[in-house]
Amino acid sequence: MSADMGEKGDDGDGGESGVAKTVRNTGVAVLGFGCMLLPVVLVGGAVVVIIFGGLGVLLAPLIALILLFGGGGGGHSDADNEATANEVVAIMQGDGKDPLDESTVPEDLLQPVEDAGKECDTIGPVVIVSQIEFASGYNSKMVGPDGEKGISQLPPAVFEKYGKDDDDNGKVSAEDDVDSIRAQGRYMCDLAEEAQNALDTAKVKGNVLDLTLAAYKVGMDAVLAAKGVPQTNEALGYVAAVRAQFAKYAGVAAPPPGATPGVTPTPTESRETTTS
Repeated sequence: MSADMGEKGDDGDGGESGVAKTVRNTGVAVLGFGCMLLPVVLVGGAVVVIIFGGLGVLLAPLIALILLFGGGGGGHSDADNEATANEVVAIMQGDGKDPLDESTVPEDLLQPVEDAGKECDTIGPVVIVSQIEFASGYNSKMVGPDGEKGISQLPPAVFEKYGKDDDDNGKVSAEDDVDSIRAQGRYMCDLAEEAQNALDTAKVKGNVLDLTLAAYKVGMDAVLAAKGVPQTNEALGYVAAVRAQFAKYAGVAAPPPGATPGVTPTPTESRETTTS
């Protein structure tokens, strides 16, 4: 599978335009995940949407939207676009502890997301909300193929262990957004502690956040057996897809409302909320 990163720019010497270079450089950074790129959208003479081809996972609308709404004109220089793209990549590859941009989260979910992100020092609210978007797209009524319920889509056994009556409505329910999100935070923090212990004892290699995300998706036993993030589509795809949301929720070049389906939904327009 090849990656045609776009047309040559009209810069007089047949070389790349600044926007094309931004896309190329961003692509190179993303390749650290061991994935391939596919072009799907043409913006200002450069193909800018990046896909994890081998995994079949869209690398978020982030970089594409940055260049779509800022690149190729509109008062933004190629240097500005490249700086923004570089910032997006840095956040995407970071520790997930960037401050949460409150405007990117539905108002009624902001407090539970913030609280879940305070369960431990390793897992911040940007990680929590990025997982939620991947898991359910903010659909509180979603039921998964293995009985997962609610906005965080925790397996039933996991929710049974970590779920509490965090919204003080007299019941513990995975379909209560607050209960679901706070249980997600507790589970992630336990996994992060296990991942750090495995790193400290040289049982695995990698970084604690990638290991934690992989364990969340495929289980800590699989991570320990692989001595790191398992090199499978399921594990790598999940880590990449969650990380791809980090910059948006950190407020860097956040797309305008309604720019793409499922991006920064509002409680009234894009999801069903639960009532106690």
